[in-house]
Amino acid sequence: MDIGPLVSGVDAELRAAGSKDRAVREKAYLKSTLEHYGTPMPAVRSIAQAVRRRHPEPDHDDLIALVDALWSVPVHERRMLAVALLEVNVESVRAEDVPALERLLRESRTWALVDGLATSVVGPLVERQPDLCPVLDRWAGDDDFWLRRSALLALLPGLRRGSGDFGRFSRYADSMLAEREFFIRKAIGWVLRETAKKRPVLVYEWLLPRAPAASGVTLREAVRPLSDEQRAQILASR
Repeated sequence: MDIGPLVSGVDAELRAAGSKDRAVREKAYLKSTLEHYGTPMPAVRSIAQAVRRRHPEPDHDDLIALVDALWSVPVHERRMLAVALLEVNVESVRAEDVPALERLLRESRTWALVDGLATSVVGPLVERQPDLCPVLDRWAGDDDFWLRRSALLALLPGLRRGSGDFGRFSRYADSMLAEREFFIRKAIGWVLRETAKKRPVLVYEWLLPRAPAASGVTLREAVRPLSDEQRAQILASR
């Protein structure tokens, strides 16, 4: 994989697929400090898939170098493409990449980058290598709320399937339940909502005694898949 021409080529594709109006709107919506090309996410994903087709079995070091080269320029869509490339090549991501992934998460400063990294890259990596769970434990206590959000969301893939480590999620959520940060409250509710689609009783029994301490944001997300009776009991217990 020749990194230089590839980066130049995909950057040109991102620019060509963008629009100035969308760039202005998206930058304002995300409160972003990055440059924006205004490229829609489907186009970003399409470019990532095209790279994947051209390089179906990328060399690990080349993949990480490509991600770093894209990320190093402060353009939102380049960073979105870096995340998308990690997602479509997630089987190539290794435990040794955790420090680099943590750096990307810390530098993201927006759910638009953090969420894909946490759920679609870190999550599958930790599922393959459970010995990395202490990394999530550390993130769950980090001063950076984006790292705390990442610890929660990395558990989402397994919980969404009806398996996963609900006990670990419970410990994290209990430690963050009283937080006022919107993106933490939303993440707790999101994980509970997805878990409840397969295991509603588990979520109902977990949430009922905690409802008085949980935020409205968390509850509104979490109770959506529950039965009318379960939902009413939880909301009444606030």
